[in-house]
Amino acid sequence: MQSLWMLFASLMFSIMGVCVKLASDHYSIAEIVLSRGLIGMLFIIVLILLKGGTLKTPIPRQHVWRGVIGVISLSMWFYSFSLLPVATATTLNYTSSIWLAAILFGSAWWRGNTRFDWGMAATIVISFIGVMLLMKPSLDTNQTLGGMIALASGLIAAVAYLQVRHLGTLGEPEYRVVFYFSMTSTIAGLAGSTLLPGGGVPFWHAHNMQGVALLITLSLSATVAQMAMTRAYRLGNPLLTANLQYTGIVFSSIWGILIWHDQLGWRGWLGTAVILIGGLLATFYNQKKARPLKPLHSALHSENPLDNKINQTTETRSL
Repeated sequence: MQSLWMLFASLMFSIMGVCVKLASDHYSIAEIVLSRGLIGMLFIIVLILLKGGTLKTPIPRQHVWRGVIGVISLSMWFYSFSLLPVATATTLNYTSSIWLAAILFGSAWWRGNTRFDWGMAATIVISFIGVMLLMKPSLDTNQTLGGMIALASGLIAAVAYLQVRHLGTLGEPEYRVVFYFSMTSTIAGLAGSTLLPGGGVPFWHAHNMQGVALLITLSLSATVAQMAMTRAYRLGNPLLTANLQYTGIVFSSIWGILIWHDQLGWRGWLGTAVILIGGLLATFYNQKKARPLKPLHSALHSENPLDNKINQTTETRSL
């Protein structure tokens, strides 16, 4: 099942999250975004040289839109890692699948493609009760901002995931989607490093081997995870794929306990469990309503799919 690529992506994203939190002691968030994008671009270029392929795309505007919303979500998520425990930042960001279900269901109901489903509505409400349990009182007062940022990054990520799926239906292979997202990250990171208050020439400061190793590891793990995620969204069920990412909460929780000895408290763990259950229920309800939701996806994106065949893609397992 192609959606299972999200399991591998979740593991890689959890490793990325650990590295981001550790690297934030050495580099600014803009520098981390820049590094993630630049190394990702180089990785894809080498992959194309070895395996073949082209970066030429007939839909550059679609890539720009995906890149912009993706970088905004990524930057907010990275910043939340510096303020929150890894598991908490990951859990709040991963509410993207709940936002995704809410967007798809709400849009379908508004357009008259489906009747109002009280079960789905209850699932979404339950999920956000879990969010409130996780954010209070498991978050300290000075972590509230980080919690709101992580939650907002999840909402924006849901929109980005819809665009990833849309690019797949238009025939874009995962390596090309990842390349243009990495290019957007590079541009945004460079601009942020240079123009934000206190900025200057990126990386023009003292370094150590630990910091450099963290940048390389987070960038490579993020790139591999992005390709696996893109493949899962392109070929798998979008809602099932979105909910499989919840395994990242388990991975992140394990890292947090092993490295930082994180303790969320029983309310924090209860909130995490409620969010997880809500996500799984959202998958169940949306799969039941798969037929009404299918026309919605076309309605969300007015462009007609390209007539050309899907470009041959590189298998993620060959990485």
